[in-house]
Amino acid sequence: MVADLSQLVKAYDVRGVVPDQWDEALAERFGAAFVQVTDAEAIVIGHDMRPTSPGLAGAFARGAAARGADVTLIGLCSTDQLYYASGALGLPGAMFTASHNPARYNGIKMCRAGAAPVGQDTGLAEIRTLVEQWSEGAPQPPATTTPGTITERDTLADYAAHLLGLVDLRSIRPLKVVVDAGNGMGGHTVPTVFGGLPLDLVPMYFDLDGTFPNHEANPLDPKNIVDLQARVLAEGADLGLAFDGDADRCFVVDERGAGVSPSAITALVAARELARNGGEGIVIHNLITSWSVPEVVRENGGTPVRTRVGHSFIKTEMAEHGAIFGGEHSAHYYFRDFWNADTGMLAALHVLAALGGQQKPLSELVSEYDRYTGSGEINSTVADQTASLTTVRTAYGTRDGITFDDLDGLTATAADWWFNLRASNTEPLLRLNVEARDEQTMAAVRDEVLTLIRTA
Repeated sequence: MVADLSQLVKAYDVRGVVPDQWDEALAERFGAAFVQVTDAEAIVIGHDMRPTSPGLAGAFARGAAARGADVTLIGLCSTDQLYYASGALGLPGAMFTASHNPARYNGIKMCRAGAAPVGQDTGLAEIRTLVEQWSEGAPQPPATTTPGTITERDTLADYAAHLLGLVDLRSIRPLKVVVDAGNGMGGHTVPTVFGGLPLDLVPMYFDLDGTFPNHEANPLDPKNIVDLQARVLAEGADLGLAFDGDADRCFVVDERGAGVSPSAITALVAARELARNGGEGIVIHNLITSWSVPEVVRENGGTPVRTRVGHSFIKTEMAEHGAIFGGEHSAHYYFRDFWNADTGMLAALHVLAALGGQQKPLSELVSEYDRYTGSGEINSTVADQTASLTTVRTAYGTRDGITFDDLDGLTATAADWWFNLRASNTEPLLRLNVEARDEQTMAAVRDEVLTLIRTA
C-alpha cells in the first residue's frame, strides 16, 4: 500500500489504523528499514494481544531477516518485557502495540540495543524516509545472499526474575491486591511476576483481548478505573493496580478506592531508590509533576533534575545525568537498573514493598508524598495557541512575585502556586496543569487561566 507516513510515524513511534493506514506489507518494509538504519546483525521482536499484532510482527521479522539480521521472536509480551529483552540480550528491539488506543489501531515502538529509544532525532526519521521511498517504488537494496534466521524465545520468567531482584518482597506482610489488566498485557505478566509473593491477588479482566470488551485500557482516564475502585472496596483490599494496554504504565488506587497521584508514586519510589543507592543520586522529573517530587528527592539526599514532558526527553536526561530514577505525571517510571527504560511493573513492586514493609494503610503512607492540590491536566481547544499563550503571559506578567520559564510551554510560578500551559504537538489544544498549597487557591488560578484562554 502507499501510506501517508506523515500521519503514521509519530514523534516516538509508529501508530495508525490497520489496515486503513498500514498493513503487513508496510510492516515488512519497516523491518528492512529498521535493520538498515540501526545496522543490526540481530534484533528482538515482541507483540501485544491485538488481533493484528502477530501478523504485523511476523512481517517485520521477514523484512529484517531479508536484510540479513537474525530475529528473536519473544511473542506475547508487555512493552517493558520487550525493553528487558533488548537490554538483557543487547539487541535492538521492536514492540508491536498501540498501547491504550482503540482496537483498530496498532503500532511499533522501536529501540536500539540496551533499550535506547528510537525517536525522530535518533533514527525514526531515517526509517520513515526509507519506507516512503520503497513504498513509492524506489528499489530496495538487494536481499542479502544469506538471510537471517528467525527463532522463538520465551523471556517472561527471566523478566520477572530481573524485576524481583531489584525489589525485596520476601519479608512483606500479606497484602490483598486487586489488579485490573484491562484485557491487556498485564494479564500476561502479572501472574508470573506476582507468583509466589505473599499477595492475595484478585484479578480483573486478565483475559487477553485486544478488542477491549470491558473498558479502554487507559487508566489515565478516570472512567476506566471505576471498576477497580469499586472492587477494591468490595474486597476490602489493601490497594488496587491498573495497567494500560501494553502494561508499561501502572496506576495505583488506595484502600479507600481513591486514586493515588502518579507524582506521589514518583516521590515514594524516588525515596526508596535513593535509600537503595546510599542516599544519593539524581532523580529526573518532568515539569508538571508535583512540587512534592523535588522536595522529597532533596529531603532524601538526592538531586532533582527537571525536564520537558515526554519519554524521549526523560530517557535522554536519565542517560546524560546517570540518574537512578525518573518519573512523569502520566505514570511512566524509568529506572537506571532497567536500562533507563520505563516499567510500570517495577514501580508497582516498589509500592507493594513500601506498603508491606510497615503497618499503615496506603492512604496514610502516601500522604507524606502528596502535599499539594493539583488540577490534573485540562485540555482546551484553541484556534491560535501562540496568541492564547501570549494573552496569559501578558495578564500575569504585570503582577509581583511571579516568575516565568519556557522549558516546555509557559510555566508561571508564585509563592503558593504554579501553572504550566503547553501546546499539543498534534491537535489544536492547550494543556493546563495547576498546583497550589490549598484547594481554593488552585481553583482560583485554574479558573482564571481557563477564562483567559477560552475567551481570547
